[in-house]
Amino acid sequence: MSEEIVLSIFRGDAAGGQEVEYRVPLTPGMVVLDAVHQVQAHQAQDLAVRWNCKAAHCGSCGAEINGHPKLLCKTRLDDYVGETVHIRPMQTFPIIKDLVADVSWNYEVAKKVPAFQPAVPVPFQMQQFDVDRIQEFHHCIECFLCQDVCHVLRDHNAKDQYFGPRFMVKIAEFEMHPRDGGDRVPMLTHEAGLDMCNVTKCCTEVCPQHIRITDNAIIPLKERVADQYWDPLRALFRKKKDPTATAQSVQG
Repeated sequence: MSEEIVLSIFRGDAAGGQEVEYRVPLTPGMVVLDAVHQVQAHQAQDLAVRWNCKAAHCGSCGAEINGHPKLLCKTRLDDYVGETVHIRPMQTFPIIKDLVADVSWNYEVAKKVPAFQPAVPVPFQMQQFDVDRIQEFHHCIECFLCQDVCHVLRDHNAKDQYFGPRFMVKIAEFEMHPRDGGDRVPMLTHEAGLDMCNVTKCCTEVCPQHIRITDNAIIPLKERVADQYWDPLRALFRKKKDPTATAQSVQG
């Protein structure tokens, strides 16, 4: 008799719901998405789950497995043998049905980030160091697991105050491009709410693409904000140019 694994899957919608247990035969190399599909095919045909590529490239199958944001297609069931696997939708976003969360807020935020603004005519040349630096940010698959785990969004629901780590990566992609002529630092300071992040690195820990979100995007952006608004020499020049200016005018 083949070994079975127990899945406890959330069933419900915005009005409420509960976890329901299903038993699925365990086969070598099986990932959580395989097991969910088994349930969907043989036990609960109305089970809602979002997925597309099953190769950890589309970012569609983000959910929470035993309380941790993960991709269903990248999480092996071998790691959970002998225990119940609890599968729930991402907590930070409204539930649509079962394992499907409404992540549309992220796409609205994306519209607010100014696009790449070339400062020189294309085509242009770049140093390989600069290419490597921003290439990391291009690996984002917009699974929004980093948004889900971010305590500012998850625990405090401060979506009106902070764009979240995904969009710190997006802004860093442009701000650190040597041929970009835009200035998104004022946005970081005000609307994007960069100062809300206290660099716990929880977003980095859940990123399936291994982007060093905190170290390579958020902290350098915080340094840019500090340079522009809090550097004492720059403050002196601002004071000289405008006697009424203060270092803290950024808060206004």
